[in-house]
Order: sequence, then structure tokens, then C-alpha cells
Amino acid sequence: MKSREKLLFHLKTKGPQTAARLAKRLDVTPVAVRQHLDRLLEDGLVDFEEERQSVGRPARVWRLTEAGHAPFPEGYAELTVGLLDAMRDAFGNKALEKLVAARTKSQQADYAARMPRAGNIDKRIAALTRLRTEEGYMAEWSRSADGSFTLVENHCPICAAAEVCQGLCANELELFRGLLGDGVEVERTEHILEGARRCAYRITPRQRARRARRR
Repeated sequence: MKSREKLLFHLKTKGPQTAARLAKRLDVTPVAVRQHLDRLLEDGLVDFEEERQSVGRPARVWRLTEAGHAPFPEGYAELTVGLLDAMRDAFGNKALEKLVAARTKSQQADYAARMPRAGNIDKRIAALTRLRTEEGYMAEWSRSADGSFTLVENHCPICAAAEVCQGLCANELELFRGLLGDGVEVERTEHILEGARRCAYRITPRQRARRARRR
């Protein structure tokens, strides 16, 4: 992966960052990073905001522009949106809801066949993360000190379609809950369609969730 692509990738997956932080992540000099950022700025792929520091001059915090997000695939967005609109016009919202439900059922069967049937919840989350990454969601997962897990999707290849048909997003929650089993609770904590940089899900084993509520 070229330096330019690495910069775009890190801004996509880790969010807005300073040149110094990017340089540390990429193991190159801040001067080299700033040169690449200047070129990306000229191309309209990145922008920055001045952030005040407790000491010294404000720091530039770099982020992707709308054009900067474009290189990451969105699964035939224009065609998909057109088909969804046409189906709604021809058959109505109920037919569209049935289509989304059928898609979710098919997804769940496909995922379930490729995930471990038993084992620790972390193994199942890792497998789900791998499957989502294969589909273009640039997914990651982590475990918190309180025993809960976070599943992050840094990219949404169906974002344009989800804006037209929000049932796609609602059904994703049901998909995750069905795959991870009755022993966990899944809630969405960040949502791209609500203006967040990414979609994030908190996954909590039910016993831990009950203990937390009692406190």
C-alpha cells in the first residue's frame, strides 16, 4: 500500500488525526506526512481544522472530505438506490420490507454456516468481524475492561442504499443478535446515518448487563 493510500486508510479507520500522530502510526517523519497531506489537500481528499492546544500554536487536525471517502467502495450504490426506489414505487413499502427481511434471513444463514457453532463469545465476534470486513465494512473489534465488547464498522458499503431504505440498518441489529445468540445484548452506539464517522455496536453478555443495571 502506497503512503497516500495508507494516509487515507488511517484517516478512514481511526478518524481525524494530527500529522504527528499519523507519522507515528505510519513510522515515518512528520515532514513526510505533511507533504503527502498537502498534496491530498490540493486534490480535495482531506481537510483540516485548527485545534487549540494548552501550550503553543493550534494543531491541524486532518480528516477526510466527502471526496476522500469516495475511494472506499459502496457496492454499486447508484444502481442499488435506483432499484430500491423503483421497487417502492411499483410495489409499495410493505414489499420493500419483505425484501429486506428476506435479505437478512439469507445473510444470517450464510454467516451462521461460516461462524463457529460453539465456543467463547469473543471467537464468534472475531468471526463476525472477519465476515463483515470481507464484505467491505472495514470492521474491528475490541474487549473492554468491564467484559463488554465493541464491534466497529469504519465503512458502510451500503450507506447510500440505507439512506433510502433504513430497514437495512434496523435489520443489521437483528442479524447480529441472531448470530451472537441469546446470551448477549447488542446495541448500536454510533451510526453513520446519524452523522457519526462510523457505526459501532456494544456487545454485552447478559449476566454482566444485569449486574451493571443492579448497580
